[in-house]
Amino acid sequence: MSVLLAHKRRLVVEQHVIELPKRVVVGDGVLKSIGAHMKEMFKGGSAVLVVTGPHVLNTLYNEVKELLEDSGFSVSYTLAGPATVEEAVRLAEEASREKVDVLLGLGGGRSIDLAKYAAAESGKEFVSVPTAPSHDGITSPFATLHGFERPYSKLAKPPKLLLLDIDVISSAPRRLASAGFGDLIGKYTAVLDWKLAHNLRGEYYGAYAASLALMSAKHVSAYAKKIGLGSKDGVRALVEALVSSGVAMCIAGSSRPASGSEHLFAHALETISESPPLHGEAVGVGTILMSYLYGMRWKEIRRLLKEAGAPVNAKELGVNNDEVIEALVRAASIRPERYTILGERGLTREAAEELATKTMVIE
Repeated sequence: MSVLLAHKRRLVVEQHVIELPKRVVVGDGVLKSIGAHMKEMFKGGSAVLVVTGPHVLNTLYNEVKELLEDSGFSVSYTLAGPATVEEAVRLAEEASREKVDVLLGLGGGRSIDLAKYAAAESGKEFVSVPTAPSHDGITSPFATLHGFERPYSKLAKPPKLLLLDIDVISSAPRRLASAGFGDLIGKYTAVLDWKLAHNLRGEYYGAYAASLALMSAKHVSAYAKKIGLGSKDGVRALVEALVSSGVAMCIAGSSRPASGSEHLFAHALETISESPPLHGEAVGVGTILMSYLYGMRWKEIRRLLKEAGAPVNAKELGVNNDEVIEALVRAASIRPERYTILGERGLTREAAEELATKTMVIE
């Protein structure tokens, strides 16, 4: 092998800092312990700004406020606006102006991501109290907001405290749990894409982070039926797998172990669709498509998604065939620097239509 060729094939090992959640609390009714946990982790008298939506404001905010005030915290709230960078910056400015110490995301993915990014922008602490298990952003240091140069996640910061009340999360609409399952099932192809980029491009590959992400997908697969039925056992398994997937991203220093070609398809579909599906729903269907390209047992992926109550085709996603085909064509261009099974140029329209037809995603 020539010196030049050896240089080209030399693997690049990048340095990164691993930041992990300091404390994760999981269980039935653990919301009632939020004051005690916060008191142990933050200074007494700290000011907490709760970022939440109108529904959660009416159902849980007053309880959280009372519990925190009883533990000596000053508490106020702000309603989460659209999931945009502009809104996150507004929240960061509000937090700085009001001399807030902690931003607490209370609600679904939008409230969590806005609070997370605003905390990173303003240098405040971040606490995550999700009320739905729709994606692994509840733990990860990445925020998914509109307004970045491209539609994908950006590094923010992991929560210092993550509190997961199974009673609260189990009461969320079942569709959100199914979406969370779809997001997790995507790790099967994401890990393969990461390994492919390592082998062909010399990209850093963290075997431990990859194994942890893959374990999250395998673990939740065993609970597909229970998740579809909405059982608390299934929801707990789902939540714990979402946590481990988020931790895998923390360890990797990137979203690589959890986001590959299936996510590129999902981001493209969310961008072009007139009525976008939930993120995890699109990821699940994307995993069917990409597992076919990898020669995996795509029918098994499809079966698991159906058991979990997640969409498996365009009709169930609420999109049309043309949107699916166009998303497949555009997927590789969403993140040109992220090498996946789609290659650099992606799929032709003919190849995309054939793939979607063979996997029964379109009729």
